[in-house]
Amino acid sequence: MKKVPVSVITGFLGSGKTTLINYILTQPHGYKIAIIENEFGEVGIDDALVVQANEEIFEMNNGCICCTVRGDLIRILGRLAKRKDKFDYILVETSGMADPAPVAQTFFVDDDISEQYYLDGIITIVDAKHILQHLLEERPKDEENESVEQIAFADRIILNKIDLLKQDESSVSLEEVKKHIQSVNKFAPIIETNHSIIPDLSSLLNIRSFDVQKILQMDPDFLKDMEHTHDTSVGSVAIVEKGMINQQLFSRWLRGLLSEKGADIYRSKGIVKSQELADEDSQITNSNEEFVMVFQGVHMMMDMKVMPVAKSKVGNVNKLVFIGKNLNRQELEQGFRNCLQE
Repeated sequence: MKKVPVSVITGFLGSGKTTLINYILTQPHGYKIAIIENEFGEVGIDDALVVQANEEIFEMNNGCICCTVRGDLIRILGRLAKRKDKFDYILVETSGMADPAPVAQTFFVDDDISEQYYLDGIITIVDAKHILQHLLEERPKDEENESVEQIAFADRIILNKIDLLKQDESSVSLEEVKKHIQSVNKFAPIIETNHSIIPDLSSLLNIRSFDVQKILQMDPDFLKDMEHTHDTSVGSVAIVEKGMINQQLFSRWLRGLLSEKGADIYRSKGIVKSQELADEDSQITNSNEEFVMVFQGVHMMMDMKVMPVAKSKVGNVNKLVFIGKNLNRQELEQGFRNCLQE
């Protein structure tokens, strides 16, 4: 059965999320889209697009629909899967104050959902004129900054309303804004726009950010160039190391790390190399083949796959990425090195 891609659209209040969704709905993208909106706001879909409203489902004249989530996201996705008029794309819009992690984790923890849907990517839209005010806002130590979290989770960042930033001579420069955003998440491409208009929707939809092949293609040279912000802030740590891992040691270390510090690790992904293959009873079988372990996670939830691979496919390095707060680069690097075969 062909799985349906799901994109999560998040961003602070007033950033332009609903404008973006209305724009997507009017474009000739070729998808039959279902929109799932968060319960914390009124449905923001343009009335001109709505031809029928029934309970939580809003039918639109282009074949798309909109749902208002007043219950469980899993229940809504289950209802959509049972409809006769199947959809080939889902957009989930979170509220401005929402942490996107619970939505993303849905696709890791529920077997029925993961059989029918896959998480395509997390899209964060930010207001270029006001984002620094949100990012730099002082909060109590135990209080999360939603804007920082939303950027940290992103696979794509839409820098919206750049015209307002340029019009205000007293404001910071566009480059300064981008620098601050990249200090939180250097991996997500930044798309500059006004009025939430994205001429090339292929840069947002069907990007397959959680796909194994995307992780296999991570550029180690790009990872080496990463800057790391102070350990007390939200930032990124990339590990690029040559060598083969002991598969059992690595699996034990990674699962222990996410179990202990997963609350602070927003996103994790990577590919590591091994000459061992663990069978179902966790016994190690030496092999002349090389194998890779490909993993991706959201907080404590993680998906890990082991597969044979040709040497030319991944090169001779292990590549790991962690995005979160209170990340200790030295501890992460040493923890991984302890998993390497001597």
